Amino acid sequence: MISDSSNHEKNGQQQQSYSSVNFKRKRICCSCVGALSLTLLFLSITTREVSSFTTTSSNNIHNNIKNIYHSTNLLSYNTKTKTKLFSAVKDDQVQEKEQQVKSKEPNTNKNDDDEKSETKTPYVIARGDGSTGGGGLPMPKQMKNKDKPAEAEDELVRPKVGAEMPEGRPSWFHVPAPSIDPKSRYTKVKDSLKDLNLATVCEEAQCPNIGECWNGGTGTIMLLGDTCTRGCMFCAVKTDAKPPPPDPFEPFKTAEAVAEWGVDYIVLTSVDRDDIEDGGASHFGHTVELLKMKKPSLLVECLVSDFAGQLSSVETLAKSGLDVYAHNVETVERLQPFVRDPRANYMQSINSLKHAKQTNPNLYTKTSVMLGLGETDEEVIQTMKDLREMADVDVITFGQYLRPTEQHLSVVEYVTPEKFQFFQKKGEELGFKYVASGPLVRSSYKAGEFYIKHMIDTERKAAA
Repeated sequence: MISDSSNHEKNGQQQQSYSSVNFKRKRICCSCVGALSLTLLFLSITTREVSSFTTTSSNNIHNNIKNIYHSTNLLSYNTKTKTKLFSAVKDDQVQEKEQQVKSKEPNTNKNDDDEKSETKTPYVIARGDGSTGGGGLPMPKQMKNKDKPAEAEDELVRPKVGAEMPEGRPSWFHVPAPSIDPKSRYTKVKDSLKDLNLATVCEEAQCPNIGECWNGGTGTIMLLGDTCTRGCMFCAVKTDAKPPPPDPFEPFKTAEAVAEWGVDYIVLTSVDRDDIEDGGASHFGHTVELLKMKKPSLLVECLVSDFAGQLSSVETLAKSGLDVYAHNVETVERLQPFVRDPRANYMQSINSLKHAKQTNPNLYTKTSVMLGLGETDEEVIQTMKDLREMADVDVITFGQYLRPTEQHLSVVEYVTPEKFQFFQKKGEELGFKYVASGPLVRSSYKAGEFYIKHMIDTERKAAA
């Protein structure tokens, strides 16, 4: 009797202990897993030592232990997979919202046949054809002409870096691709320039006609290095205030390359070198003399800078034996400050062309104007009149300005081929001997070289 009551007393104490553990199990977290394991081990030992439990008491203990073990594992699992559980809930919420949105959308009931039958927008139209967008920016108030009507002045625009570009590009911008044939004239020109370490404006200025010109066996060699001292906002040639000194052997290398090409007409150009006393005029003159020594019949065109207004440098080059003295005014007078370096200006360019012709009346003078920068028809025509009346320029070319990079002036508009034809006709009426006008025409343009050569040869034969 005493033994039974003692056993019941112990059993009651243990049941109370297990009940207390069972009551507190909901507060257990993953950090308590180790402690619970020790508790389970202790209970297991105690169970083995107490052999006189009744069947009912043993079953109760077993169930309590099982409940504690189950709760511990559940807490541990939920803690370790907390992120997964929350992610699953979130995914369910997203899916529920998507289903709500879909339920609100109208059911079009389109099948595959209906979609195929719909007319697709042509790629050229989808990307834009250059007829929309752009437009430039209004002229600054302080630069407006007070003598002209306010309405007329308000319509004038200018280019700017970062301004809106026209959407897409017109379909007429197609040029011959460079040849990949190792035996082609393109490859021959490229290799000879590389071997002699000569620069070309074709590459440095990213000319779109490089395929056509080099495939024809000629290129425009750029003297005085590949780095310019000026920073015109339309030009892709790299700039520096103090470029490396010119290569003294460059004139000899140029003569060797041109002789190897076997051409009858060559264009030499250069970067601006305001850091050199004469602007590089004597370097040019030396190159021309060597070319003429190599091939007296060779026609040489020099596309040069304004030499910072030094007329003595103009004279040096004009007397060197070249055939065509070329210098570009680039744009109409109003847009000069926005397009060219501050050290260049409209009248300085016209005066250099004028002095070249005065120094050597047998010279042909040539210039070029970019279109698509916000100029008006009247301004372009007035520029042609100034060049004819002030400087007696013989040849003028018109081409579309194309932005080299996003750090250069944005295109205001793409001028149509019909407009280029209009300016060509006007130029011929004003007395230019030759006018090359087209979207892809450039100042050193191979197609124009053939005509200029023919014109020079014909006139010289007639004069003889």
